[in-house]
Amino acid sequence: MTTHLTLRVIRDEHASLSAMLRSFVQMVRLGPDMNAENGSERFFDALRAMLFYIDAFPEKQHHPKESNLLFPRLARVAPHVMPAIERLEREHMTSEARVRDLMHLLMAWEYMGDLHRAAFENEAIRFANFYLEHMWLEETELFPVAEQALTDDDWRTLDHAFAQNRDPLSVGMPRDPQFDRLFTRIVRRTPAPLGLGAT
Repeated sequence: MTTHLTLRVIRDEHASLSAMLRSFVQMVRLGPDMNAENGSERFFDALRAMLFYIDAFPEKQHHPKESNLLFPRLARVAPHVMPAIERLEREHMTSEARVRDLMHLLMAWEYMGDLHRAAFENEAIRFANFYLEHMWLEETELFPVAEQALTDDDWRTLDHAFAQNRDPLSVGMPRDPQFDRLFTRIVRRTPAPLGLGAT
């Protein structure tokens, strides 16, 4: 396994996001617990917080560093991976809008009723699968090539940049205080066993 900090950080962030997406999908499939006190309110609040996290960290911090730092270096030394890079870049360009669209669908369900539930559920599952496949492609198609092709100078520059990442959900990473409230809200609003909220 590589010792490069950059790839360890990205893999850790992928693992955190994968766990979030899987919890998100499980909650969507379970639906709100109408028998629990404030069950519907807690359900929608937890899903909104999860989507906000995806928009605030992976979309604003994780993807730009891949697009601006890692991918260009990799394209320069390994042009044979350009088709994968081009696909990943297209997905980076559309994923933020998909998060916002999903948030809108969630709000339509919450504010306008169950007629909008199926549209949200279907898009939520498609979105999670899209994101999981996106991360899998990076890790299986690009990372092994990066480990072989990038220079020590490349890795020094990348490691310095990625060392600044502060994903609030990654174990062992420095915590960003601005995300602590969001992280706490997600954990407390998400019902057990996915979180610490009431079952």
